[in-house]
Amino acid sequence: MESLEEFYQHKFKNPPKVRYKEIGMFDVFSIEENIKHNYQTPPYVRRDFYKIMLFEGENVFHYGDESVAVKDSSLLFFNPFTPYSYETLKPDTKGYFCVFKEEFFTGNLSLNLKNLSLFKPKAKPVYELSGHFLEEVHQLFAKMIKEMEGHYDFKYELIKSYISEIIFNVLKYNPLQVPAQSADAGARITSVFLELLDRQFPVQSTSHQFTCRTPADFADHLAVHVNYLNRVLKTTTGKTTTEHIAEHLLAQAKTLLKYTNWNIAEISYALGYEEQSHFNSFFKKHTKYSPTEFRNI
Repeated sequence: MESLEEFYQHKFKNPPKVRYKEIGMFDVFSIEENIKHNYQTPPYVRRDFYKIMLFEGENVFHYGDESVAVKDSSLLFFNPFTPYSYETLKPDTKGYFCVFKEEFFTGNLSLNLKNLSLFKPKAKPVYELSGHFLEEVHQLFAKMIKEMEGHYDFKYELIKSYISEIIFNVLKYNPLQVPAQSADAGARITSVFLELLDRQFPVQSTSHQFTCRTPADFADHLAVHVNYLNRVLKTTTGKTTTEHIAEHLLAQAKTLLKYTNWNIAEISYALGYEEQSHFNSFFKKHTKYSPTEFRNI
């Protein structure tokens, strides 16, 4: 996982004015300036910081095992839980981006980033902007840059408020489309199961250890019978426990095969398969390709 400090050290051939040593928690950049400074397209990797980008142009962004085509004006959200990359920026690309650590939002203006739907591992990462909201986001990034150039004692508190305004306005204009659920035991168990499943990912190293890996593991953790858990999930989500687990494992397997240099045996073990042949069978069943064939596509 790349740190914010490594981001500065490794990604700029001719670094812009680096302010990492000043605070180590936040910075904001103009995309046009980064292009002038020969900013290098990042490798597909996870980073230990958050990033919000106002992107004006056309490009393809890769999140996990998905690729998202972006054009015109868009707001993009990146989190430490999902690896990402994007194609080389075109010369006419415009916009801004800010990077910040989770610790930046402690203190006077506390914001729990992990609890925000925008930064969940499977969250929608791209939001198209237009009209008044686009103007607002432009102004907020411009204010961040202005504050970073100043010496006001509370400038970071102002910057936190600007970031918060962007986040909450996105949530306001793009409410989650989640069907209403009754607060019964089944709904609660489903919610806890899905949260617990999300916590198992992403796989960070070849020695990754799962807290819960099988339906029985989840059932034990939730203090319910595995058959009951399966019935509840099938009723509330339309998928069985096994199907939910397999869906997550498959998405992670595709990411590791495409964007790491781990060998198949290492990926197999990291995903909880004691025998590589079992992983091969699982992957081919769901994709029609062997892991090696998929990696070479």
